[in-house]
Amino acid sequence: QVQLVESGGGLVQAGDSLRLSCAASGVTFSRYAWGWFRQAPGKEREFVAAIGWSSGYADSVKGRFTISRDNAKSTVYLQMNSLKAEDTAVYYCAAGPYRRNIMTMSGESAYDYWGQGTQVTVSS
Repeated sequence: QVQLVESGGGLVQAGDSLRLSCAASGVTFSRYAWGWFRQAPGKEREFVAAIGWSSGYADSVKGRFTISRDNAKSTVYLQMNSLKAEDTAVYYCAAGPYRRNIMTMSGESAYDYWGQGTQVTVSS
């Protein structure tokens, strides 16, 4: 049984940092590429970042967020710096097969498994 469990969310002020973690079990972690998505209230879920053989980011977070992975710990991270109110959302991690072009993993259909999400709230 595959489980992806996100953690690290919370309430912070604009300009602060947070690091989200996604711990995976029931899956061979190193054989998958990983992504982070987010969904703000009243909006559709959107791509944030992905990591496979390389990494890629949405324009809205480029330069502020960093995705990384630790295969030994079966964990993928999202370091979020200089947070803005518009970053407020539920953040989800997801796993999918590797793709040569990392930005083709910006679509939800690229992923096989999803976590339940962690809330990030940024107050302005």
